[in-house]
Amino acid sequence: MVLTLHKPDTATVSPCAKLAGTLTVPGDKSISHRVGMLASVSKGISRVHGFLNSADCVGLLKAMEALGSRTHLTREGDLYIHGTSGKLLEPATQLDLGNSGTAIRLLTGFLSGYDISAVLTGDESLRSRPMRRIEEPLSRMGAKIELTGPKGCAPIRVTGASLKGIEYEMPVASAQVKSSILLAALRAEGVTTIIEPHPTRDHTEWILRQLGLPVEIEGNKITVEGFGPNGPELHARAWNIPGDISSAAFWMIAAAAHRRGSVTLKNVGLNPRRTAVIEVLKRMGAKIKVYPEKKRDEGDPAGEVRVSGTKLKGTVIEGAEIPNLIDEIPILAVAGALAEGETVIKDAKELRVKESDRIQTMCENLKVMGVNVEEMEDGMRISGPARVQTGGMADSYGDHRIAMAMAVLALFSDAPLTIKHVNCIETSYPGFWDDLIRLGGHVE
Repeated sequence: MVLTLHKPDTATVSPCAKLAGTLTVPGDKSISHRVGMLASVSKGISRVHGFLNSADCVGLLKAMEALGSRTHLTREGDLYIHGTSGKLLEPATQLDLGNSGTAIRLLTGFLSGYDISAVLTGDESLRSRPMRRIEEPLSRMGAKIELTGPKGCAPIRVTGASLKGIEYEMPVASAQVKSSILLAALRAEGVTTIIEPHPTRDHTEWILRQLGLPVEIEGNKITVEGFGPNGPELHARAWNIPGDISSAAFWMIAAAAHRRGSVTLKNVGLNPRRTAVIEVLKRMGAKIKVYPEKKRDEGDPAGEVRVSGTKLKGTVIEGAEIPNLIDEIPILAVAGALAEGETVIKDAKELRVKESDRIQTMCENLKVMGVNVEEMEDGMRISGPARVQTGGMADSYGDHRIAMAMAVLALFSDAPLTIKHVNCIETSYPGFWDDLIRLGGHVE
């Protein structure tokens, strides 16, 4: 008989009198996905330090193992990936990417030029997210993509095909769509050029450059010359993945808004396309000091971030800055609730097709906590500072960033808050509760 123990899917967070300490947040999820994928088809064994050992990233590794790679994690936390030298096996079963939109969209493009057939799927949330945004450009390249779920969603059947380079002007700024096209372009004939409406995360471009591949970046235009159906020869190497600034953002905002807040975050990724959250917080009056430790030409830059408590003021978050802080908007909504004056978030309609409808779920949960918030089609309007109350129970709807954002807001409440559906946090930040406690929070 096998006995399976399930962790409770609720957590109760109590108000925090003092929030202070030093943390090293877990590895960057976006970089972990890309490195895990490319190292899996490299020649030799890659050592990866700082790989995010979360449900999303482990799911990607399992998919790559089904395609022929091998991995093992040491006690010290280093991941070793045994590459396939550019060859892939046809998987015997569907590749389950769990809750990861990044993994399923990138892997679809990545596999489209290989001479295999694979079906990519995930959990109920992932199977409800739009996939036509990758199907359209990949099909123009000659890829054979079938969206077998309802309304253009997963499961996705990818059948290897001969690809050709295209010029593609993206209708919506999306690093996931851009990266899916770039990964497909490696095995295409000719040149692929992508034009973004706004600059988005550029981890894929820089990782490809670190592997010695010819990627040209000129403003919002990215160009890569394909290697044809055999693809490039990639060689194993050592990778050092910095901490995820999206995870660090929860503690930045918790400390910035807390009258007795003081947090030092070590080895935080400082990619210029990811630091918009720091700029927004500075605009709100936050006391933040950044100490860079690694330059961009050595990989993704990283450094130490120190935050101390102050009175925040409201701001407007909109336009070109949205794509580069799309994951941080739930916790920035919390900052708006705690700030003096009005905070307006707009041009963020993309939030409606994430792990949940993040506009609707954040507004619903903020109202439960006594926050004056108005839902808009593309964002929300928040009036602060709120007297944060616990008039009910918060519900993350299985969205990890909503769950963590509400946990941070609960630190400022007048009574403990119970949050439903918190196991989803494992998808991106397995040590979240330990770190909250380490900084002085109380969790049951």
